[in-house]
Amino acid sequence: MASDFTVFLGEMMRRPAEVSAIAPSSAAVARKMTEGVENVTGPIVEIGPGTGSFTKVILQRGIAPERLILMELNPRFCDELRRKFPGVTVLNQPAQEIEHIGVSGLGCVISGVPVLARPQIQREVVGNAFKVMAPDGVFVQITYSPNAPIPEDVQASMGITATKRGTVWANLPPARVFEFRRKIQ
Repeated sequence: MASDFTVFLGEMMRRPAEVSAIAPSSAAVARKMTEGVENVTGPIVEIGPGTGSFTKVILQRGIAPERLILMELNPRFCDELRRKFPGVTVLNQPAQEIEHIGVSGLGCVISGVPVLARPQIQREVVGNAFKVMAPDGVFVQITYSPNAPIPEDVQASMGITATKRGTVWANLPPARVFEFRRKIQ
């Protein structure tokens, strides 16, 4: 059985457009990304789970597998995720389709999809997620930039606001974690 790093490296070389990180996320980043997930209600969607670094910690935090939906583009990663996490729904679909997967009232979206470098994805992914998110739902995003991965003017136009959860130095490269919520009117 191949290790997560071996699978990750192989897919990064075979499908570089689908694998945007240089290494799987560290356990420290996974803990920061999933903080408080056990306190949300409703379904939880993870987009871009890769080899499942965040998925593993979400389940360790006591989330029932039936509440968790993974959206992953890479077919090999999907096969590995299904094998490693029985009971979790794994969809081989792009994150942009989140509003069409048949769930609403999402309590949380955990995102490993790089939105900083792709402005169109900011609206297609984050905007679509908020269309099916519960009013108090949270969108958690990893980035390698010191700033929020969605500029303030785009946040304002989407009716959301960013808060930095923290920086995780124990990751390659060091990562920042931001959460997005609807603006309180």
